[in-house]
Amino acid sequence: MSLDSRQKKFIKKNVGKLSLKELAVRLDISQGSIQAYLKEAWDDKRYEKFLDDSDLGGHGAEAFDAKPKGLAISRGLAALIKDNWLILLFLAGLAFLVYINGLNNAFVSDDIAWIPQNKQLGDINFLLALPDRIATWVVFFISYAVGGLNPIFFRFPNILAHIGSVLAAYLILVILGNKRLALITASLFAVHPILSEAITWIAGGSHAQYAFFFLLSFLFYLYGKTDKKYYWASLFFFIVSFLFSEKAVVLSLIFVFYEIAFGNLVRSYKIILPYFLSSVVFGIVQFTKIGQRVSGLATYNYLEPGVDNPLIQVPVAISEYLKLIFFPRDLTLYHSEMSFTMEQYIIRLIVFLIFLGAIGFSFWQATSGLHALWQAKKGRWWARFLFFWLSLFVVSLLPTLTPFRVSWIVAERYAYLGTLGILAAVGLILERLSRSKYLEQLVFTLLIIILFLLSWRTILRNIDWKTEDNLWIATAKTSPSSPNTHNNLGDVYGRWGDLEKSAQEFQTAIDLKPNYADAYHNLANTQQKLFETTKNEDYLGKAIANYQLAIKYNPNLWQSYLNLGLIYLFEGKKDLAKEQILAVLKIDPQNANALSLLKEIEAGVK
Repeated sequence: MSLDSRQKKFIKKNVGKLSLKELAVRLDISQGSIQAYLKEAWDDKRYEKFLDDSDLGGHGAEAFDAKPKGLAISRGLAALIKDNWLILLFLAGLAFLVYINGLNNAFVSDDIAWIPQNKQLGDINFLLALPDRIATWVVFFISYAVGGLNPIFFRFPNILAHIGSVLAAYLILVILGNKRLALITASLFAVHPILSEAITWIAGGSHAQYAFFFLLSFLFYLYGKTDKKYYWASLFFFIVSFLFSEKAVVLSLIFVFYEIAFGNLVRSYKIILPYFLSSVVFGIVQFTKIGQRVSGLATYNYLEPGVDNPLIQVPVAISEYLKLIFFPRDLTLYHSEMSFTMEQYIIRLIVFLIFLGAIGFSFWQATSGLHALWQAKKGRWWARFLFFWLSLFVVSLLPTLTPFRVSWIVAERYAYLGTLGILAAVGLILERLSRSKYLEQLVFTLLIIILFLLSWRTILRNIDWKTEDNLWIATAKTSPSSPNTHNNLGDVYGRWGDLEKSAQEFQTAIDLKPNYADAYHNLANTQQKLFETTKNEDYLGKAIANYQLAIKYNPNLWQSYLNLGLIYLFEGKKDLAKEQILAVLKIDPQNANALSLLKEIEAGVK
């Protein structure tokens, strides 16, 4: 097909700005016609460089150049979904199947305090008070209204969010890459066991939920440059992601890295600005709550306040996440085994530096140097793709990499969104290898094996979350130096009736963390039960001493005051008993047990 002068002029003006697909769509001509014209108009060297820069050699026309407006975007989101509905259905089924065995798991760990023990769970006034992570509480409110305290109704939103994240990730990857790459990456993401903590554990679900709304926001952002309704929807979903977790506050940086890799940062700053402004506003609000967060971690999780050395913390955290993604064996709720020899630290530092080097190298290849940041022309497609997704991994973890102790050094739920970035890089490698007719069958055989192994590991990990007993026994195997683990193991043995073993576990927790008020309280409870079964008064004396230590390290632990009051009342020490009961009422004025005991004491009933 011969081109007219208008078409030729348009091609010359936009060939460095738009992808080959976009040019073809805009001019309503074939891509082959454009390539034929360029081959005729340019010398061989320039034409070959164009093919290389556009990554058309061997990659076809799947890659995007300066702007994210390839064929999929030009045709619209509905058309993209329609063209891929069968793959999307497969991915949704895959994601659901690997988590179906955990759907009816019991409430465990924080779930218990957040849901069955939460008196405000069904109170609309609590939602109107705008608590932190209000979207999470709205989900809980609806789940409770629909299914009562059935854990299925609280866990199902997590699974839906994960399925939504998988589907959104696939569509994004089709736009930025191609179907094969998108299918490989999304399949790995659907079944990867490191994600189980953010899906099967109800309390960890906010991480899957904020990730889903962010990915939805980013998908709509890709369409938003040509259609305003998508842009406003993108901004809306971005703000919703904040309402699930404060960790979403840094995700506006993802749009910056996208424009660096695939767009034009200078031209797009006005489009990105509302995302940044909303992040700043939300960030300021969260900054005012840092003291409350630190205090809460110190009071309830006994995380020692202080500042970590980022030269140690960051390489250790990043290398640990990479290890868990590539070798997801030692999955655990508490990653307490974070002490390393100098040799081990050096190995982790080398891994971290190699990872940073990969980001730096892909950045240089993507932008053809720093001067190209504000230019339309970009470097190799694979470098742009790699730079963007590796950057997403780091950015998503930034809120947890702060040296200030406002989070755990490593927690699998933190890596929910970032894992997608690493898997996209893996998907790129596998997709490239699969192009070879000699390796294609081997690559897909290997992929099937990997998917099976990851799926099986996820199914087994779901069983770890089935009950409190399952969780803490599994955690003890991987986190033997965690005082939290031993404290909870003490509860496990207590439920089994082994009071001596229960007391040993509580004592181990205290030995590991001498200011662990909950462990002192639980040890005192166990010693009180041992007194009741053996009538050995030594146990009662130890119980009193441990309740007092629990109060010393956590003056707000009203349960210790109450139990101590009961012991004093049993011993006939009414004045001491009344003193403890009044302390309970100072903390919890409506405590029914304390009010009843106070009436008994004042009435002279022993």
